[in-house]
Amino acid sequence: MAVISNELLEAIVQSADESLVKVEMAGGVPTWEAMPGVRHQRIIRLVANSVRRSPQEEGDCGCHVYEDVYVRFPEGSFKSPDVAIYCEELPDVDGATDVIPVAVVEIVSKGYEAKDRIGLPFYLSQGIADVVVYDPRTREVIHATPQGQNMHTAPVDLTFACGCAVTIPL
Repeated sequence: MAVISNELLEAIVQSADESLVKVEMAGGVPTWEAMPGVRHQRIIRLVANSVRRSPQEEGDCGCHVYEDVYVRFPEGSFKSPDVAIYCEELPDVDGATDVIPVAVVEIVSKGYEAKDRIGLPFYLSQGIADVVVYDPRTREVIHATPQGQNMHTAPVDLTFACGCAVTIPL
């Protein structure tokens, strides 16, 4: 797949923002969705604010949280996970980051359920160790790792391979 230049990615994101849509591309397939509503944004904030270092885990991951940051993947895809967790602070740049998160949380948007679930195997294929997909309407929480998937019902506390923990709210 051809890699999109930073300038073209910036133009695509700017155009999408002006059109009130969120655009992503995974594995060469572009997707879009309407800008998220209040419920979606509230849950993102609650999840992001709950990220912490698990007291039972050792390690040096700083559990740095970013919301809706564009991530450019090595094969050219770009996505904007609702919540991305990194062990180190990201460089202060405008536009997309090339740094791959250690964990992501996606909140399923009504009408875009397929898009949010398609992202799960993509994220795992890119080396992200923990991927969470949460549907607040059904309270279904999928926690996927390279070893498999576990199903939970919100609210639930999850611990990631990096040593960070998160609470998925009601």
